[in-house]
Amino acid sequence: MWAALGAGTLRSRQADCGAQETRSPIQAWTSSLSCSTWPVASCHLRGALRPSHTGSLRKELGQCCPTSVDLAAWESEIPRSMWAPRVRHLCLTFLLACVFASVFFLHIHRDLFHNGLGLSALCPDRNPVTSPVAVICLSDTPINPKASFSCPKHPASLSGTWTIYPNGRLGNQMGQYATLLALAQLNGRQAFIQPAMHATLAPVFRITLPVLAPEVNGRTPWRELELHDWMSEEYAQLKEPWLRLTGFPCSWTFFHHLREQIRSEFTLHDHLRREAQSLLNQFRLSRTGDRPSTFVGVHVRRGDYLQVMPYQWKGVVGDRAYLQQAMDWFRARHEAPIFVVTSNGMEWCRENIDTSRGDVIFAGDGQERTPGKDFALLTQCNHTIMTIGTFGFWAAYLAGGNTIYLANFTLPNSNFLNIFKPEAAFLPEWVGINADLAPLQMLAEH
Repeated sequence: MWAALGAGTLRSRQADCGAQETRSPIQAWTSSLSCSTWPVASCHLRGALRPSHTGSLRKELGQCCPTSVDLAAWESEIPRSMWAPRVRHLCLTFLLACVFASVFFLHIHRDLFHNGLGLSALCPDRNPVTSPVAVICLSDTPINPKASFSCPKHPASLSGTWTIYPNGRLGNQMGQYATLLALAQLNGRQAFIQPAMHATLAPVFRITLPVLAPEVNGRTPWRELELHDWMSEEYAQLKEPWLRLTGFPCSWTFFHHLREQIRSEFTLHDHLRREAQSLLNQFRLSRTGDRPSTFVGVHVRRGDYLQVMPYQWKGVVGDRAYLQQAMDWFRARHEAPIFVVTSNGMEWCRENIDTSRGDVIFAGDGQERTPGKDFALLTQCNHTIMTIGTFGFWAAYLAGGNTIYLANFTLPNSNFLNIFKPEAAFLPEWVGINADLAPLQMLAEH
């Protein structure tokens, strides 16, 4: 049998490889093999053998070659050119799909993450808000569909060094502190306060801005910027890394978008809050002896304003008629309110405020050098009556509730209106009562 197989193999190898075979591809190829001669001649397989023939081939080889044959070695000799064309096409298609997917992902990554997602991509039907006075976007303000100004984005990190020169007393420095904090955050800068400001505010409030060391202050190449008392667009685009602000800013347009943060910065120390609440709990309506249900803080600014306002600014301070109107406004809207009066002119208040209804308490100590107690008392009330000045503004801002303020307290030709915008000084929801300018006009005529 082995001799016959060898003779048949010799004759098959002498035949032309391209000759037509009447047998199956497996039979034709196995008949050309010698069990002792490996590797096989590939010309007998070209274009004829398929991977699906492997099982039949193993069977026929087993019949022809009873000895052990290393089929694994033989299978490794099958040329890759024998693969079916459709398998090659599938592999090529898979590779092309991978290439296209990679290109598409890189394109999306570059557009969305490298350049950043805009608000228009996330909310195409919403436009940013704008304001004629302030460019700060309030988080709870409805979006104006006709607005064109883009809301400034809050920077991811703070750099540089910004500070503000402390000037004036408690109310002035509260305005400077709040404005510094807001503008620094808006422009991505780290805010520091001067030691003098810390000495004024820290005994009353739990402020958190760091204090600028004197040696750092002396070696910093400051650029100074004097602020006017309302927010402007250019203040949202300041590029200076070392900036020292000056002026007397105290406008809600700078910081009202951070109202909760500002209120947190001006949180009273516990002992001041407890003392103020303890005092309020002692007050009773003198006519009935009942505890009042509504507390209205009243701040009457006098002192140096008695000279400054009429002679420098052509203006007035709150008078007896104004205070009476403001109190009547609350009496008409609240049952049994009590008015807690503080001032730096307590003697005048006792002489000019009507106490016949038994609902007025003169609670202020009038100590300008230690204003913490009076200020704490005002902020713990439900509502506020203010005359003029930053002390009354901040008491009303922190107390919340309804606020009555003195409106139109200067003549129309006063230079004070060049540095003061009423619409930027008083919150829109506050209620103004016009001042009586008749005495001022008489003074001007003489």
